[in-house]
Amino acid sequence: MTSTRVDRGATRDTALHADAERPSRREQILQAAAQLFAERGSRAVGVDDVGAAVGVTGPAIYRHFASKDAMLAEMLLRISERLLAGGSEVVAGTGDDVTGQLRALIAFQVDFALGNPALITVQDRDLGTLAEADAAQVRRLQRRYVEVWVAVLARLHPAADAAACRARAHAIFGLINSTPHSAGRLSRSAMGALLSDMAWAAATA
Repeated sequence: MTSTRVDRGATRDTALHADAERPSRREQILQAAAQLFAERGSRAVGVDDVGAAVGVTGPAIYRHFASKDAMLAEMLLRISERLLAGGSEVVAGTGDDVTGQLRALIAFQVDFALGNPALITVQDRDLGTLAEADAAQVRRLQRRYVEVWVAVLARLHPAADAAACRARAHAIFGLINSTPHSAGRLSRSAMGALLSDMAWAAATA
């Protein structure tokens, strides 16, 4: 398989790094894998491709990950954990004002979407290729994140049942997570403002 070096000037998906300015070697490998998986699909990328993207031989990858599937599982688990923790934190830090909670959740999700376009693509396309146990864990975390939104939306729309609030939350995610398709059409700040306004309209309609 032909090796492909990831463009180091491209946007680095921030959710994979504890410190985006000084990522560990493990995090560098995950970032390179995320970019390659987004570009070509995880099934079309080999361990040697990931190694070439970070400047190491393919076998050196195995000091950090048992397999390519282990890379995929870790990146999707990491972003699911970060979304759940971050969403819960912004709601808790906003007080009891439901409109403030909603604005905080929208700002959090928009920032995540703009900062992690490759991971959004990988999540949408490759979650189904995970081993059953890993996929189940990712989905559990994601359901808990959705319920953070549902709790806020239910307060905003007291006449709506949980199923309607859940459907509304997923519709908002679909709108915000469209960033892989719209990247580069506007500046980050302009795109962030547009997404935030549209998400607010969808959440409050």
